[in-house]
Amino acid sequence: MSAVLPELPSVFTPVVPLREAGDAMARAVALAPQHGAGSLAWVRSAARIEAAVVLEPEMTLAAARAALLAGASALGDALAAFGPPEVPLTFRWPDRVVVNGGEIGRVRIAWPDACAEDAIPDWIVVGAEARLMFPQGWEPGHGLGQTALQEEGWDLAEATAEELTAAWARHLMAGLAEWQRTDPAGGFRRLAERYLARLEKVEALDGKRGLDPATGDLMVDRDGARTRFPLTEALA
Repeated sequence: MSAVLPELPSVFTPVVPLREAGDAMARAVALAPQHGAGSLAWVRSAARIEAAVVLEPEMTLAAARAALLAGASALGDALAAFGPPEVPLTFRWPDRVVVNGGEIGRVRIAWPDACAEDAIPDWIVVGAEARLMFPQGWEPGHGLGQTALQEEGWDLAEATAEELTAAWARHLMAGLAEWQRTDPAGGFRRLAERYLARLEKVEALDGKRGLDPATGDLMVDRDGARTRFPLTEALA
């Protein structure tokens, strides 16, 4: 394992990696008020990736919370680039990442406690986690409904924690830049398309699906009726 990440865009400032038991999300939240956008906390581990980055949005908290979905798409793209193309990688609304039917990781988001929904937060933190391998001694199937990249055919000699962490950060920044660079409606539409393309096709979400750019809520139209799945409620 290396204590250095592969080359990243200049917007990132990686901090000293945390040890195996570290919490990248908590570290990034602690850094956010003083260190600001681009601070990247990550865990140095052979068994999992865990990273979190500080962002400084220019939109209200209600709208900025959709950065969680950008984080999921970035994690999906980063993992898929190293894995067998025939193995399905999907999202379970709103924040779980699933490979071949088994949960493998998740994305997380945090913001200042006192920030109102219609206020622009000083910062938000988006984090990602994914399991590279099961702990030593676990038998296949031990984690019910869970899996690991190694179990699904990923080559961990290439898909190291460092490589995947850097790949996630690059994909995240590219997705956020596209969202902000283009007109708001068009940028969010592309973000939504990428996320929805991987969202699980389960009965409860069967229908024409979309994301509300004002809140990140999932909307499903079926039989002339619309059902809204609020992002805040799903995260809670």
